[in-house]
Amino acid sequence: MSEVIRLISASKSEIEKMSPAELKESIYKSECRVIMGQHLLFAGNGTVRGITNAELMFAFGADMVMLNTIDLDDLSNNPGLCGLSIKELKKRCNRPIGVYLGCPKEGSEEGSSLYRRAGMIASKEHILKCRELGADFIVLGGNPGSHTSLQDVIHATKTAKELLGDSMIIMAGKWEDGIDEKVLGDPTAEYDTKEIIRHLIDAGADCIDLPCPGSRGGITVEDIRGLVQYIHSYKKGTLAMCFLDSSVECADEDTIRQVAILMKQTGADIQAIGDGGFGGCSWPKNVYQLSVSIKGEHYTWFRMASTNR
Repeated sequence: MSEVIRLISASKSEIEKMSPAELKESIYKSECRVIMGQHLLFAGNGTVRGITNAELMFAFGADMVMLNTIDLDDLSNNPGLCGLSIKELKKRCNRPIGVYLGCPKEGSEEGSSLYRRAGMIASKEHILKCRELGADFIVLGGNPGSHTSLQDVIHATKTAKELLGDSMIIMAGKWEDGIDEKVLGDPTAEYDTKEIIRHLIDAGADCIDLPCPGSRGGITVEDIRGLVQYIHSYKKGTLAMCFLDSSVECADEDTIRQVAILMKQTGADIQAIGDGGFGGCSWPKNVYQLSVSIKGEHYTWFRMASTNR
């Protein structure tokens, strides 16, 4: 494990050789500088004709990409994949790609008119299918309007750990959909946030997902930094992810720069940016700005140019 290279400076061949445990360590060794993009699959073929949004975000500095609103029951119903399988997409991108699975309350799977929510539900079958399809990690949470509770996420995390063991990285938390239940880190939440985090880690989460200051209303650096410190101390090796969303991913580049500086101050290992753009991802220039603000031009340009290295 001591020879694992940092993800931000790892080449295609080095990433291909990483086990899930080594990928997790490579993220930790990157010192809060890993950038994750989010790709909304139902939104269409992509922002730029002829390539997927995942490829686009990697080209602009992302180190990882998470696929949102995937239909695992009907793989042809994922326009954002442009006809590719996850394994084929990974061959194009040569970077870690994961799947976002929703944990809505029972009976609410069909509650969206935008996409087929049942296709991305965190069922036993779907969790195992993510591994079969070649995903490097899964992210457990709840899209806006899904009425997902933290208890739902804890239950799904436990199920995923029982099914997957250490064969995939499991990320879990709550950074959006705060109307029914406040997101992790919200100081007005009517629950003990550290207790929820403890339950998630005990259930098997390798990474806890949190909102970021500057994009989610009422949440400060101090709120999230305290939780990140708790995550890192409660179980050594557990990662934290800070998520820039709430439509701020479509703000101007100066706003992204300011929020990025706040994100890094939290100490989170992964800095993620949402998929709120009109084409199914953040503006590529904002992925680039986040990357430059977090890890500088040197590592950003390396990631942009090293796809086939």
